[in-house]
Amino acid sequence: MTTPESDASARLAALGESYFTTQHSYDPYNATLLGLGEFDYLPGDPSLDASEKASADLAAIGEQVAAIDSAALSEADLIDHSVLTVLVRGAQQEAQHSLWAGNASAKSYVSRQALIFQTMPAMTVTDDDSAERYLDRLSGVGGVLASLGDRYAVEAGRGRIPTALGITHSVQQLEGYLALGVQGDALLAPVRASGNAAAIERATSILENDVHPAMAALAARLRTEFLPGARPNDQVGIKFIAGGDEGYAATVARHTTTTLTPAEIHQIGLDVLEEMKPEWSEVGQRAIGEGDFTVIAERMRADLSLRFDTSEQIVGMAQSALDRANAVRRQYYPDYDIPECVIEEINPIDAEHTALAYYRPPAVDGSRPGAHCLVASDPQERFRFEYEALAFHESVPGHHMQLAMAQKLDIPRYRRYLDVEACSFNEGWGLYSEQFADEIGLYSDDVSRLGMLSFRALRACRLVVDTGIHHFGWSRERAIEFMWDHTATTRSHVRNEIDRYIAWPGQALAYMIGRREILRLREQAKQQLGSRFSIIDFHGTLLGSGSVPLSVLGDNVARWTSSVAQDN
Repeated sequence: MTTPESDASARLAALGESYFTTQHSYDPYNATLLGLGEFDYLPGDPSLDASEKASADLAAIGEQVAAIDSAALSEADLIDHSVLTVLVRGAQQEAQHSLWAGNASAKSYVSRQALIFQTMPAMTVTDDDSAERYLDRLSGVGGVLASLGDRYAVEAGRGRIPTALGITHSVQQLEGYLALGVQGDALLAPVRASGNAAAIERATSILENDVHPAMAALAARLRTEFLPGARPNDQVGIKFIAGGDEGYAATVARHTTTTLTPAEIHQIGLDVLEEMKPEWSEVGQRAIGEGDFTVIAERMRADLSLRFDTSEQIVGMAQSALDRANAVRRQYYPDYDIPECVIEEINPIDAEHTALAYYRPPAVDGSRPGAHCLVASDPQERFRFEYEALAFHESVPGHHMQLAMAQKLDIPRYRRYLDVEACSFNEGWGLYSEQFADEIGLYSDDVSRLGMLSFRALRACRLVVDTGIHHFGWSRERAIEFMWDHTATTRSHVRNEIDRYIAWPGQALAYMIGRREILRLREQAKQQLGSRFSIIDFHGTLLGSGSVPLSVLGDNVARWTSSVAQDN
């Protein structure tokens, strides 16, 4: 016999599965990056029809979720309901506005062509079934690239003109892969690693006869059809395309999971930069005998001894930081049984158009570990002081511990496998981890702590320049100069960061907004619990529900503090 409670719970679970399948069928590459194999056979569909269908399907799911009587749900179901409501709304808005389609780029995670190059080499081929999924996807890549060019044409006809910058980067990426030839193509890596001769032969044929010609055709089309009329560098903001203001408001809400306006976020960034000045002075005096930020930044940029000599040194520093964090992990976090994290170098072809590092979760079937992927090319241009903070952000105690642990939770899978869908928590946790690593003494010296401050300042700058570009209409050069003036990183890194924000509006806001909320909740819990506060239990509360919107996170922490207070 069913009850209203069981019926409502069952309907919620079914709608969660519908959301999961709909979202990952529409964006199958993100599913692969999250460690899911069941969507690996899908090459994706960048057409307008696919976006409109996904938007309509997600809207229908959202309406059904809203119709569920929350009074008939258990406490656990209420969390699921709150999370699903936010996820469906965000995904529906993303599909509806499809800002990427009017903003061609080569940036990882957001560019449809870059997702192919980022994801395909990460696929695992261990048996005949996984080989078939890989080959099915690879055989569709040529069609995806052709459809992508058609989508750009449709969008241009609707007043959604891409930037010259993004088109140029896209062409460079495509031609960079073509220059390697088929035998040097990273897309062959999964079957090569498997040793499956028949699969290698088929994959090679697909690349030679389909994928590489499609790459060349798309590069030529981008160069001749779209570049001549593309948006210049003083109009890189998404506000300069049709529907851009509305689309930016939606993506800000999705990536921050707050109701903050772009103007409010802009001011928060300015405030954080001002708040950091005393810490810059304190750490700078200890590290290099300087307290003025401008002088500190100049020294950090100019001192060649602060740069690497070899790529091996970069990987070694990241590994050492990961080892130190793992050694003390159980003192500050619950004893989670999670896969290992490894350090992997990012393909040099992609290094120019990607972040310095990113995290790739372990495969659910155990066929690959979690990976802290980092740029290790051109080591003489890379700063030593940046790579420890990166390691703590991407590996332990950052994304690896957070996302690998989430895969183990007994929660619906639409909550277990989240990345960009819950950016404010995920990236807020990563940035919080950089600071917490300092609180527990994991940085090797004060110079590396200066790197931590530079990254924090960079995340504060993101609030200013992302909103500056897309809401206030800043030029690319103005954004570059603002970030250069307020961080200690290189000019090339600043340009790369700004170009990322141009390509992916709103996502960069998640880091600092999420960090500030986590710190606010921690301080609030400390004040409420006093000596009863446990950092292990606080971290367990944050991570114990997986990635959630910030409003849900606040509710979870409130329930925990109330429970501790009542028990004592």
